[in-house]
Amino acid sequence: QVQLVESGGGLVQPGGSLRLSCAASGNIFRINFMGWYRQAPGKQRELVATISRGGTERYTDSAKGRFTISRDTSWNTMYLQMNSLKPEDSAVYYCYVKSVHGTDYWGQGTQVTVSS
Repeated sequence: QVQLVESGGGLVQPGGSLRLSCAASGNIFRINFMGWYRQAPGKQRELVATISRGGTERYTDSAKGRFTISRDTSWNTMYLQMNSLKPEDSAVYYCYVKSVHGTDYWGQGTQVTVSS
């Protein structure tokens, strides 16, 4: 089992920045890769970015150039630095882990609201 707790969400003005954190605990040695998803009201949950055990980062087009995913070397914490935020980035952001066995784990989510 892997437990995930997100933090760092909040209200920010357009063009502002936020840094989300995801604290992982439990069987973190079984993590294959981690990522961030988001879900806006009335929309499906969508991928934002992932980072593999080897450190390979992948971003969706909406996140490229504005968001940066990172993690500490112990896999205890993952981050999502979000810059140049837009109103359409408003959503609940979820931390996600896929284990080496193919099991998915999700955090409870943290709300990000971009509004003036």
